[in-house]
Amino acid sequence: MTEVTARIDNPPTTNTAARTLLIASGAAFIAFLDLSVVNIAFPSIARDFPSTPATTLTWIVSGYAVAFAALLTPAGRFADTLGRRKLFLIAMAGFALTSLLCGLAPSAPWLIAGRLLQGATAALMVPSALGLVLSVTPREKIGAAIGAWSAAGGFAAVVGPAIGGALVETFGWRSVFMINIPIAIALIVPGLRIPVPDTRQPGGAMPDPLGTMAIALGLGGLVVGVTEGQEWGWNAPVTLIALIGGTLLILVALLRSTRHHNPAITVRLWRSRPYALATASTFVFGGSMFSWLLAGPLFLDAIWQYSVLESAGALTVGAVSSMVTATIAGRITSPTTRRWVGVLGALMYTATTAWMSTDAFGSTPALWSAWIPAGLLGGGGVGIVVTVLGTAAASSLPPQEFAAGIGMNLTARQVGGALGIAVLAAVFAAHPGDPLGGFHTVFAVSAAIGVAAALLIAIPGRTPATALATQ
Repeated sequence: MTEVTARIDNPPTTNTAARTLLIASGAAFIAFLDLSVVNIAFPSIARDFPSTPATTLTWIVSGYAVAFAALLTPAGRFADTLGRRKLFLIAMAGFALTSLLCGLAPSAPWLIAGRLLQGATAALMVPSALGLVLSVTPREKIGAAIGAWSAAGGFAAVVGPAIGGALVETFGWRSVFMINIPIAIALIVPGLRIPVPDTRQPGGAMPDPLGTMAIALGLGGLVVGVTEGQEWGWNAPVTLIALIGGTLLILVALLRSTRHHNPAITVRLWRSRPYALATASTFVFGGSMFSWLLAGPLFLDAIWQYSVLESAGALTVGAVSSMVTATIAGRITSPTTRRWVGVLGALMYTATTAWMSTDAFGSTPALWSAWIPAGLLGGGGVGIVVTVLGTAAASSLPPQEFAAGIGMNLTARQVGGALGIAVLAAVFAAHPGDPLGGFHTVFAVSAAIGVAAALLIAIPGRTPATALATQ
Protein backbone atom coordinates (compact mmCIF):
# COMPACT_ATOMS: atom_id res chain seq x y z
CA MET A 1 0.00 0.00 0.00
CA THR A 2 1.25 3.46 -0.88
CA GLU A 3 1.76 5.55 2.22
CA VAL A 4 -0.07 8.87 2.15
CA THR A 5 1.89 11.75 3.58
CA ALA A 6 0.27 15.00 4.58
CA ARG A 7 2.58 18.02 4.39
CA ILE A 8 1.16 20.52 6.83
CA ASP A 9 2.83 23.91 6.97
CA ASN A 10 0.20 25.18 9.39
CA PRO A 11 -1.57 22.42 11.35
CA PRO A 12 -5.36 22.57 11.05
CA THR A 13 -7.02 24.62 13.75
CA THR A 14 -10.50 24.26 15.15
CA ASN A 15 -11.52 27.26 13.08
CA THR A 16 -10.09 25.68 9.91
CA ALA A 17 -11.93 22.43 10.61
CA ALA A 18 -15.19 24.31 11.17
CA ARG A 19 -14.85 26.32 7.96
CA THR A 20 -13.92 23.20 6.00
CA LEU A 21 -16.95 21.40 7.39
CA LEU A 22 -19.14 24.35 6.42
CA ILE A 23 -17.92 24.27 2.80
CA ALA A 24 -18.22 20.47 2.56
CA SER A 25 -21.71 20.70 4.01
CA GLY A 26 -22.47 23.23 1.29
CA ALA A 27 -21.31 20.68 -1.28
CA ALA A 28 -23.62 18.08 0.27
CA PHE A 29 -26.41 20.64 0.26
CA ILE A 30 -26.07 21.42 -3.44
CA ALA A 31 -25.77 17.74 -4.42
CA PHE A 32 -28.84 16.67 -2.44
CA LEU A 33 -30.74 19.82 -3.37
CA ASP A 34 -30.29 18.87 -7.01
CA LEU A 35 -31.72 15.42 -6.34
CA SER A 36 -34.77 16.61 -4.42
CA VAL A 37 -35.66 19.49 -6.75
CA VAL A 38 -35.35 17.25 -9.82
CA ASN A 39 -37.71 14.74 -8.22
CA ILE A 40 -40.31 17.44 -7.61
CA ALA A 41 -39.78 18.81 -11.13
CA PHE A 42 -40.00 15.40 -12.82
CA PRO A 43 -43.76 15.44 -13.57
CA SER A 44 -43.39 18.89 -15.16
CA ILE A 45 -40.42 17.72 -17.23
CA ALA A 46 -42.41 14.70 -18.40
CA ARG A 47 -45.26 16.93 -19.56
CA ASP A 48 -42.81 19.05 -21.58
CA PHE A 49 -41.49 15.98 -23.40
CA PRO A 50 -44.69 13.96 -24.07
CA SER A 51 -43.20 12.01 -26.98
CA THR A 52 -40.45 10.52 -24.78
CA PRO A 53 -41.44 7.25 -22.99
CA ALA A 54 -41.61 7.47 -19.21
CA THR A 55 -39.03 4.69 -18.85
CA THR A 56 -36.56 6.74 -20.90
CA LEU A 57 -37.30 9.90 -18.90
CA THR A 58 -36.31 8.13 -15.68
CA TRP A 59 -32.76 8.47 -17.00
CA ILE A 60 -32.99 12.11 -15.96
CA VAL A 61 -32.67 10.70 -12.44
CA SER A 62 -30.89 7.39 -12.95
CA GLY A 63 -28.41 8.80 -15.50
CA TYR A 64 -27.17 11.18 -12.83
CA ALA A 65 -26.94 8.26 -10.39
CA VAL A 66 -25.06 6.01 -12.85
CA ALA A 67 -22.44 8.65 -13.70
CA PHE A 68 -22.17 9.55 -10.01
CA ALA A 69 -21.66 5.90 -9.09
CA ALA A 70 -19.20 5.13 -11.89
CA LEU A 71 -16.77 7.90 -10.90
CA LEU A 72 -17.22 8.05 -7.13
CA THR A 73 -14.81 5.22 -6.38
CA PRO A 74 -11.93 6.46 -8.57
CA ALA A 75 -12.76 10.01 -7.45
CA GLY A 76 -11.32 9.23 -4.05
CA ARG A 77 -8.04 8.25 -5.70
CA PHE A 78 -8.17 11.30 -7.98
CA ALA A 79 -8.46 13.39 -4.82
CA ASP A 80 -5.46 11.68 -3.22
CA THR A 81 -3.38 12.14 -6.37
CA LEU A 82 -4.33 15.68 -7.39
CA GLY A 83 -5.12 17.09 -3.95
CA ARG A 84 -8.55 17.15 -2.37
CA ARG A 85 -9.04 20.91 -2.41
CA LYS A 86 -7.89 21.28 -6.02
CA LEU A 87 -10.22 18.53 -7.23
CA PHE A 88 -13.09 19.91 -5.16
CA LEU A 89 -12.79 23.37 -6.70
CA ILE A 90 -12.52 21.99 -10.25
CA ALA A 91 -15.51 19.72 -9.69
CA MET A 92 -17.62 22.50 -8.21
CA ALA A 93 -16.96 24.68 -11.26
CA GLY A 94 -17.86 21.74 -13.50
CA PHE A 95 -21.07 21.19 -11.56
CA ALA A 96 -22.09 24.79 -12.18
CA LEU A 97 -21.35 24.49 -15.90
CA THR A 98 -23.23 21.21 -16.35
CA SER A 99 -26.17 22.64 -14.41
CA LEU A 100 -26.27 25.42 -17.00
CA LEU A 101 -26.25 22.83 -19.78
CA CYS A 102 -29.22 21.02 -18.18
CA GLY A 103 -31.12 24.27 -17.81
CA LEU A 104 -30.64 25.08 -21.50
CA ALA A 105 -31.35 21.55 -22.81
CA PRO A 106 -33.60 21.76 -25.94
CA SER A 107 -34.79 18.13 -25.78
CA ALA A 108 -34.98 15.09 -23.51
CA PRO A 109 -31.81 13.45 -24.94
CA TRP A 110 -29.86 16.65 -24.33
CA LEU A 111 -31.21 16.87 -20.79
CA ILE A 112 -30.26 13.25 -20.09
CA ALA A 113 -26.76 13.89 -21.49
CA GLY A 114 -26.45 16.97 -19.31
CA ARG A 115 -27.50 14.98 -16.26
CA LEU A 116 -24.86 12.33 -17.00
CA LEU A 117 -22.19 15.04 -17.08
CA GLN A 118 -23.62 16.66 -13.97
CA GLY A 119 -23.47 13.34 -12.14
CA ALA A 120 -19.83 12.95 -13.14
CA THR A 121 -18.87 16.33 -11.71
CA ALA A 122 -20.85 15.63 -8.53
CA ALA A 123 -18.93 12.35 -8.19
CA LEU A 124 -15.67 14.28 -8.13
CA MET A 125 -17.03 16.95 -5.81
CA VAL A 126 -18.59 14.99 -2.95
CA PRO A 127 -15.83 12.61 -1.80
CA SER A 128 -13.13 15.27 -2.21
CA ALA A 129 -15.16 17.66 -0.05
CA LEU A 130 -15.86 15.11 2.65
CA GLY A 131 -12.28 13.89 2.44
CA LEU A 132 -11.17 17.44 3.23
CA VAL A 133 -13.33 17.42 6.35
CA LEU A 134 -12.06 14.07 7.57
CA SER A 135 -8.43 15.10 6.99
CA VAL A 136 -8.76 17.95 9.51
CA THR A 137 -11.21 16.31 11.95
CA PRO A 138 -10.05 14.33 15.01
CA ARG A 139 -11.14 10.68 14.84
CA GLU A 140 -13.30 11.01 17.95
CA LYS A 141 -15.30 13.77 16.23
CA ILE A 142 -15.79 12.00 12.90
CA GLY A 143 -19.29 10.84 13.83
CA ALA A 144 -20.39 14.37 14.67
CA ALA A 145 -18.80 15.73 11.47
CA ILE A 146 -20.57 13.16 9.30
CA GLY A 147 -23.77 13.84 11.21
CA ALA A 148 -23.46 17.54 10.39
CA TRP A 149 -22.63 16.73 6.77
CA SER A 150 -25.64 14.41 6.56
CA ALA A 151 -27.81 17.04 8.21
CA ALA A 152 -26.82 19.47 5.45
CA GLY A 153 -28.07 16.93 2.94
CA GLY A 154 -31.17 16.55 5.06
CA PHE A 155 -31.66 20.31 5.11
CA ALA A 156 -31.42 20.33 1.30
CA ALA A 157 -34.13 17.70 1.29
CA VAL A 158 -36.19 19.88 3.64
CA VAL A 159 -35.98 23.04 1.57
CA GLY A 160 -35.64 21.23 -1.76
CA PRO A 161 -39.34 20.49 -2.31
CA ALA A 162 -40.30 24.04 -1.30
CA ILE A 163 -37.58 25.63 -3.42
CA GLY A 164 -38.24 23.27 -6.31
CA GLY A 165 -41.99 23.74 -6.11
CA ALA A 166 -41.69 27.52 -6.03
CA LEU A 167 -39.18 27.57 -8.89
CA VAL A 168 -41.19 25.21 -11.11
CA GLU A 169 -44.43 27.05 -10.39
CA THR A 170 -42.91 30.49 -11.05
CA PHE A 171 -40.14 29.99 -13.62
CA GLY A 172 -40.55 26.44 -14.95
CA TRP A 173 -38.50 23.29 -14.43
CA ARG A 174 -35.33 24.67 -16.04
CA SER A 175 -34.82 26.97 -13.07
CA VAL A 176 -34.19 24.00 -10.74
CA PHE A 177 -30.87 23.53 -12.53
CA MET A 178 -30.00 27.21 -12.78
CA ILE A 179 -30.27 27.60 -8.99
CA ASN A 180 -27.09 25.52 -8.64
CA ILE A 181 -24.91 28.16 -10.30
CA PRO A 182 -24.96 30.91 -7.63
CA ILE A 183 -24.65 28.30 -4.85
CA ALA A 184 -21.57 26.80 -6.51
CA ILE A 185 -19.94 30.23 -6.85
CA ALA A 186 -20.67 30.94 -3.18
CA LEU A 187 -18.73 27.76 -2.25
CA ILE A 188 -15.82 28.19 -4.66
CA VAL A 189 -14.81 31.65 -3.41
CA PRO A 190 -14.23 30.75 0.28
CA GLY A 191 -12.86 27.35 -0.75
CA LEU A 192 -9.92 29.08 -2.41
CA ARG A 193 -8.82 30.58 0.91
CA ILE A 194 -9.09 27.67 3.34
CA PRO A 195 -5.72 26.19 4.45
CA VAL A 196 -5.88 22.40 4.61
CA PRO A 197 -3.28 19.60 4.76
CA ASP A 198 -1.68 18.63 1.45
CA THR A 199 -2.94 15.06 1.07
CA ARG A 200 -1.42 14.35 -2.33
CA GLN A 201 0.51 11.11 -2.73
CA PRO A 202 4.08 11.87 -3.89
CA GLY A 203 4.50 10.30 -7.32
CA GLY A 204 0.95 8.97 -7.17
CA ALA A 205 -0.61 7.65 -10.36
CA MET A 206 -4.15 8.02 -11.65
CA PRO A 207 -6.56 5.09 -11.28
CA ASP A 208 -6.59 2.39 -13.97
CA PRO A 209 -8.36 3.99 -16.96
CA LEU A 210 -9.53 0.69 -18.45
CA GLY A 211 -10.96 -0.42 -15.13
CA THR A 212 -12.70 2.93 -14.69
CA MET A 213 -14.20 2.70 -18.18
CA ALA A 214 -15.28 -0.90 -17.59
CA ILE A 215 -17.09 -0.09 -14.36
CA ALA A 216 -18.80 2.94 -15.92
CA LEU A 217 -20.01 1.05 -18.99
CA GLY A 218 -20.92 -2.01 -16.92
CA LEU A 219 -23.11 -0.07 -14.51
CA GLY A 220 -24.70 1.79 -17.40
CA GLY A 221 -25.44 -1.47 -19.22
CA LEU A 222 -27.11 -3.02 -16.19
CA VAL A 223 -29.31 0.00 -15.59
CA VAL A 224 -30.25 0.22 -19.28
CA GLY A 225 -31.22 -3.45 -19.32
CA VAL A 226 -33.39 -3.25 -16.21
CA THR A 227 -34.94 0.09 -17.21
CA GLU A 228 -35.82 -0.77 -20.81
CA GLY A 229 -36.27 -4.54 -20.48
CA GLN A 230 -40.05 -4.35 -20.07
CA GLU A 231 -40.42 -2.31 -23.27
CA TRP A 232 -37.78 -4.10 -25.34
CA GLY A 233 -38.70 -7.56 -24.04
CA TRP A 234 -36.70 -9.43 -21.43
CA ASN A 235 -35.59 -12.02 -24.00
CA ALA A 236 -34.74 -9.45 -26.68
CA PRO A 237 -31.09 -9.53 -27.84
CA VAL A 238 -30.52 -5.87 -26.95
CA THR A 239 -31.78 -6.45 -23.39
CA LEU A 240 -29.62 -9.54 -22.91
CA ILE A 241 -26.58 -7.74 -24.34
CA ALA A 242 -27.10 -4.86 -21.90
CA LEU A 243 -27.60 -7.10 -18.86
CA ILE A 244 -24.98 -9.76 -19.62
CA GLY A 245 -22.49 -7.30 -21.09
CA GLY A 246 -22.89 -4.96 -18.13
CA THR A 247 -22.33 -7.78 -15.66
CA LEU A 248 -19.23 -9.01 -17.50
CA LEU A 249 -17.73 -5.52 -17.65
CA ILE A 250 -18.23 -5.07 -13.91
CA LEU A 251 -16.52 -8.43 -13.30
CA VAL A 252 -13.65 -7.36 -15.56
CA ALA A 253 -13.28 -4.13 -13.58
CA LEU A 254 -13.24 -6.04 -10.29
CA LEU A 255 -10.72 -8.57 -11.61
CA ARG A 256 -8.40 -5.83 -12.89
CA SER A 257 -8.73 -4.04 -9.57
CA THR A 258 -7.41 -7.07 -7.68
CA ARG A 259 -4.24 -7.07 -9.78
CA HIS A 260 -3.64 -3.49 -10.90
CA HIS A 261 -1.19 -1.39 -8.87
CA ASN A 262 -3.52 1.64 -9.19
CA PRO A 263 -6.96 0.02 -9.32
CA ALA A 264 -10.16 1.80 -10.33
CA ILE A 265 -11.90 0.06 -7.40
CA THR A 266 -10.03 -0.23 -4.11
CA VAL A 267 -11.22 -3.76 -3.41
CA ARG A 268 -8.61 -4.11 -0.67
CA LEU A 269 -10.82 -2.02 1.61
CA TRP A 270 -13.34 -4.85 1.68
CA ARG A 271 -10.95 -6.80 3.88
CA SER A 272 -12.33 -4.70 6.71
CA ARG A 273 -15.45 -6.55 7.80
CA PRO A 274 -17.19 -3.45 9.26
CA TYR A 275 -16.50 -1.49 6.07
CA ALA A 276 -17.68 -4.32 3.81
CA LEU A 277 -20.90 -4.70 5.81
CA ALA A 278 -21.56 -0.96 5.83
CA THR A 279 -21.00 -0.77 2.06
CA ALA A 280 -23.21 -3.78 1.33
CA SER A 281 -25.97 -2.33 3.52
CA THR A 282 -25.62 1.02 1.77
CA PHE A 283 -26.05 -0.65 -1.63
CA VAL A 284 -29.17 -2.55 -0.61
CA PHE A 285 -30.82 0.37 1.19
CA GLY A 286 -29.97 2.76 -1.65
CA GLY A 287 -31.96 0.64 -4.08
CA SER A 288 -35.09 1.04 -2.01
CA MET A 289 -34.57 4.63 -0.90
CA PHE A 290 -34.02 6.16 -4.36
CA SER A 291 -37.09 4.40 -5.75
CA TRP A 292 -39.20 5.66 -2.84
CA LEU A 293 -37.95 9.23 -3.16
CA LEU A 294 -38.91 9.38 -6.85
CA ALA A 295 -42.18 7.47 -6.43
CA GLY A 296 -43.42 9.98 -3.81
CA PRO A 297 -43.80 13.08 -6.03
CA LEU A 298 -45.01 10.91 -8.93
CA PHE A 299 -47.73 9.42 -6.69
CA LEU A 300 -48.88 12.82 -5.48
CA ASP A 301 -49.03 14.12 -9.05
CA ALA A 302 -50.59 11.12 -10.82
CA ILE A 303 -52.87 9.63 -8.15
CA TRP A 304 -53.86 12.47 -5.82
CA GLN A 305 -53.63 15.16 -8.52
CA TYR A 306 -51.63 17.50 -6.26
CA SER A 307 -50.19 20.71 -7.69
CA VAL A 308 -46.43 21.25 -7.63
CA LEU A 309 -46.65 23.42 -4.50
CA GLU A 310 -49.01 20.99 -2.75
CA SER A 311 -46.60 18.13 -3.50
CA ALA A 312 -43.69 20.21 -2.23
CA GLY A 313 -45.46 20.85 1.06
CA ALA A 314 -46.34 17.18 1.51
CA LEU A 315 -42.79 16.02 0.79
CA THR A 316 -41.26 18.51 3.22
CA VAL A 317 -42.63 16.55 6.19
CA GLY A 318 -40.44 13.52 5.56
CA ALA A 319 -37.44 15.70 4.75
CA VAL A 320 -37.67 17.55 8.07
CA SER A 321 -37.93 14.26 9.92
CA SER A 322 -34.87 12.94 8.08
CA MET A 323 -32.77 15.97 9.00
CA VAL A 324 -33.69 15.71 12.69
CA THR A 325 -32.92 12.00 13.00
CA ALA A 326 -29.67 12.36 11.01
CA THR A 327 -28.46 14.96 13.51
CA ILE A 328 -29.36 12.74 16.46
CA ALA A 329 -27.81 9.60 14.94
CA GLY A 330 -24.58 11.49 14.25
CA ARG A 331 -24.08 11.99 17.99
CA ILE A 332 -23.96 8.26 18.75
CA THR A 333 -20.39 7.11 19.41
CA SER A 334 -20.85 3.49 20.48
CA PRO A 335 -20.59 1.13 17.45
CA THR A 336 -23.00 -1.38 19.01
CA THR A 337 -25.60 1.25 19.86
CA ARG A 338 -25.18 2.81 16.42
CA ARG A 339 -25.75 -0.56 14.73
CA TRP A 340 -29.02 -1.25 16.55
CA VAL A 341 -30.24 2.29 15.99
CA GLY A 342 -29.54 1.68 12.30
CA VAL A 343 -31.67 -1.46 12.41
CA LEU A 344 -34.46 0.56 14.03
CA GLY A 345 -34.21 3.16 11.26
CA ALA A 346 -34.41 0.50 8.55
CA LEU A 347 -37.48 -1.04 10.21
CA MET A 348 -39.14 2.40 10.47
CA TYR A 349 -38.60 2.84 6.74
CA THR A 350 -39.82 -0.69 5.99
CA ALA A 351 -43.01 -0.17 7.98
CA THR A 352 -43.67 3.04 6.05
CA THR A 353 -43.23 1.55 2.58
CA ALA A 354 -45.28 -1.52 3.53
CA TRP A 355 -48.09 0.77 4.70
CA MET A 356 -47.91 2.77 1.47
CA SER A 357 -48.46 -0.42 -0.55
CA THR A 358 -51.94 -0.82 0.96
CA ASP A 359 -55.32 0.76 0.22
CA ALA A 360 -54.59 3.37 2.91
CA PHE A 361 -52.81 5.10 0.02
CA GLY A 362 -55.55 4.86 -2.55
CA SER A 363 -57.05 7.23 -5.09
CA THR A 364 -58.60 9.46 -2.40
CA PRO A 365 -56.13 11.93 -0.85
CA ALA A 366 -55.38 11.20 2.81
CA LEU A 367 -52.81 13.82 3.76
CA TRP A 368 -53.28 13.94 7.53
CA SER A 369 -54.32 10.37 8.18
CA ALA A 370 -51.74 8.66 5.96
CA TRP A 371 -49.16 10.80 4.18
CA ILE A 372 -47.89 12.93 7.08
CA PRO A 373 -47.51 10.01 9.55
CA ALA A 374 -45.79 7.97 6.84
CA GLY A 375 -43.51 10.88 5.99
CA LEU A 376 -42.49 11.34 9.62
CA LEU A 377 -41.81 7.64 10.12
CA GLY A 378 -40.16 6.90 6.78
CA GLY A 379 -38.18 10.12 6.58
CA GLY A 380 -36.94 9.58 10.13
CA GLY A 381 -35.83 6.08 9.21
CA VAL A 382 -33.94 7.31 6.15
CA GLY A 383 -32.10 9.96 8.17
CA ILE A 384 -31.00 7.36 10.72
CA VAL A 385 -29.86 4.73 8.21
CA VAL A 386 -27.91 7.07 5.95
CA THR A 387 -26.05 8.63 8.88
CA VAL A 388 -25.37 5.34 10.67
CA LEU A 389 -23.99 3.64 7.57
CA GLY A 390 -21.87 6.63 6.57
CA THR A 391 -20.38 6.87 10.05
CA ALA A 392 -19.76 3.12 10.24
CA ALA A 393 -17.93 3.13 6.91
CA ALA A 394 -15.72 6.12 7.76
CA SER A 395 -14.95 4.89 11.28
CA SER A 396 -13.74 1.52 9.96
CA LEU A 397 -10.97 3.04 7.81
CA PRO A 398 -7.50 4.41 8.62
CA PRO A 399 -7.09 8.13 7.80
CA GLN A 400 -5.06 7.51 4.62
CA GLU A 401 -7.97 5.59 3.10
CA PHE A 402 -10.76 8.08 3.85
CA ALA A 403 -11.17 9.54 0.37
CA ALA A 404 -11.16 6.20 -1.47
CA GLY A 405 -13.38 4.57 1.15
CA ILE A 406 -15.94 7.35 1.15
CA GLY A 407 -16.04 7.29 -2.63
CA MET A 408 -16.70 3.55 -2.72
CA ASN A 409 -19.37 3.72 -0.02
CA LEU A 410 -21.22 6.49 -1.83
CA THR A 411 -20.81 4.52 -5.05
CA ALA A 412 -22.64 1.62 -3.46
CA ARG A 413 -25.57 3.88 -2.59
CA GLN A 414 -25.71 5.39 -6.09
CA VAL A 415 -25.47 1.98 -7.82
CA GLY A 416 -28.25 0.64 -5.65
CA GLY A 417 -30.24 3.82 -6.32
CA ALA A 418 -29.81 3.57 -10.09
CA LEU A 419 -30.95 -0.05 -10.06
CA GLY A 420 -33.85 0.85 -7.76
CA ILE A 421 -35.06 3.53 -10.17
CA ALA A 422 -34.66 1.06 -13.04
CA VAL A 423 -36.89 -1.41 -11.17
CA LEU A 424 -39.42 1.40 -10.60
CA ALA A 425 -39.48 2.11 -14.35
CA ALA A 426 -39.89 -1.60 -15.14
CA VAL A 427 -42.77 -1.94 -12.66
CA PHE A 428 -44.60 1.06 -14.12
CA ALA A 429 -44.09 -0.30 -17.64
CA ALA A 430 -45.70 -3.55 -16.49
CA HIS A 431 -48.81 -1.67 -15.23
CA PRO A 432 -49.72 0.58 -18.18
CA GLY A 433 -53.43 0.71 -17.34
CA ASP A 434 -53.18 0.52 -13.57
CA PRO A 435 -50.95 3.30 -12.19
CA LEU A 436 -52.17 2.83 -8.60
CA GLY A 437 -51.35 -0.86 -8.77
CA GLY A 438 -47.91 0.06 -10.08
CA PHE A 439 -47.27 2.39 -7.16
CA HIS A 440 -48.44 -0.22 -4.65
CA THR A 441 -46.08 -2.75 -6.21
CA VAL A 442 -43.16 -0.32 -6.08
CA PHE A 443 -43.81 0.39 -2.40
CA ALA A 444 -44.13 -3.34 -1.62
CA VAL A 445 -40.81 -4.07 -3.33
CA SER A 446 -39.24 -1.18 -1.41
CA ALA A 447 -40.48 -2.70 1.85
CA ALA A 448 -38.99 -6.09 1.00
CA ILE A 449 -35.63 -4.50 0.24
CA GLY A 450 -35.89 -2.55 3.50
CA VAL A 451 -36.13 -5.83 5.42
CA ALA A 452 -32.99 -7.10 3.69
CA ALA A 453 -31.18 -3.88 4.62
CA ALA A 454 -32.22 -4.21 8.27
CA LEU A 455 -30.85 -7.77 8.39
CA LEU A 456 -27.52 -6.66 6.91
CA ILE A 457 -27.18 -3.73 9.31
CA ALA A 458 -27.81 -6.10 12.25
CA ILE A 459 -24.71 -8.18 11.42
CA PRO A 460 -21.87 -7.18 13.78
CA GLY A 461 -18.44 -6.26 12.42
CA ARG A 462 -15.33 -7.27 14.30
CA THR A 463 -12.32 -6.14 12.25
CA PRO A 464 -10.43 -3.38 14.09
CA ALA A 465 -10.46 0.00 12.38
CA THR A 466 -6.67 -0.06 12.17
CA ALA A 467 -6.46 -3.43 10.41
CA LEU A 468 -6.00 -1.93 6.96
CA ALA A 469 -3.24 0.36 8.11
CA THR A 470 -0.87 -2.59 8.43
CA GLN A 471 -1.83 -4.32 5.19
